[in-house]
Amino acid sequence: MTPFADAPDAADAADTPDASAAHRIDPAGGCPHLRNARLLERGAVASVVLPGDVPGMVVLGHDALKEFLAHPDVAKDARHFTALAEGRIPAGWPLRTFATVRGMTTADGDDHRRLRSLVSRAFTARRVAQLRPRVERLVDELLDGLAVRAAADGVVELRAHFALPLPMRVICELFGVDEQFRDRLHHLSSRVVATDTTPQEAIAANQEMVAVLAQVVATRAKDPGDDLTSALIAAREEDGDRLDQEELIGTLILFVIAGHETTLNLITNAVRALCGHPGQLALVRSGSATWSDVVEETLRWDSPVSYFPFRYPTRDLTVDGTVIPRGTPVLAGYSGAGRDPAAHGPDADRFDVTRPGRGRHLSLGH
Repeated sequence: MTPFADAPDAADAADTPDASAAHRIDPAGGCPHLRNARLLERGAVASVVLPGDVPGMVVLGHDALKEFLAHPDVAKDARHFTALAEGRIPAGWPLRTFATVRGMTTADGDDHRRLRSLVSRAFTARRVAQLRPRVERLVDELLDGLAVRAAADGVVELRAHFALPLPMRVICELFGVDEQFRDRLHHLSSRVVATDTTPQEAIAANQEMVAVLAQVVATRAKDPGDDLTSALIAAREEDGDRLDQEELIGTLILFVIAGHETTLNLITNAVRALCGHPGQLALVRSGSATWSDVVEETLRWDSPVSYFPFRYPTRDLTVDGTVIPRGTPVLAGYSGAGRDPAAHGPDADRFDVTRPGRGRHLSLGH
């Protein structure tokens, strides 16, 4: 069966999952792989219950997810989220920021192209290349710090002293964020993506992050520098169009959260995988595999983003035999797709840095 077909009429939609058969799922919580394996045994699509008891669905099969993400009748704009449009999603829902922040992850069509064009005028290859020497010096500095911290007993906290400060400092330097805001932004971004917060905490974290980034924008508007925030403020299309304040802050939220949380998770996931598979580490050290191979296999085997919210069908769609009703919030199950035996073979659960077909995994670019 092809991954997509026109959905049957309601009378024929007996295969549509109902809430009683749904699995409770947390996009930000725990190890997803056992759950994914059980769900994939039943099919590429599953009904789920999101935090706050919000019904949704997840697409886990590799080929089904690839087609779903590219389907013309699948949107990113939350105006297609039926429960939100009908007022059934509370203001303090922990995933509301993901759904409603204004930026490229929630824009479709011409809106998305406009935002992408404006951001690309500021986020150039030249600017990234200029940052490379600073990143290399920062890596050396942090690695030296690990050696000092491990001198006593050979143990060091990798996450706290390398995997977190590296991307956070790079992102903040790239965007011209003053040092006084950096620790606060990390704390707030972790609260914004957390799903165990109370409604009041979720609202407060989102409001404070917006306020902090508004301060960053105001500082750079008054005193522009050679940083990405200043460039985003100045970026204009030929017709004079530019990012408004809400779009600018939404773009900064996207880069701060996605830019450091994903890298943080990738580093820790890769190190954990190599420590658990010393034979694979030996292949890299001997030159039989490269560090690029490690990165690609980690992205597949233990994705830094297990489930990415949200996409919304703009009509009822049948995906791999399962109906996804119009307006349903759908998670992109990257962690499931990465270990889908149908795409990666019967040993999809095995971490193998020499795996053929390197790079055949789905990521946030899809």
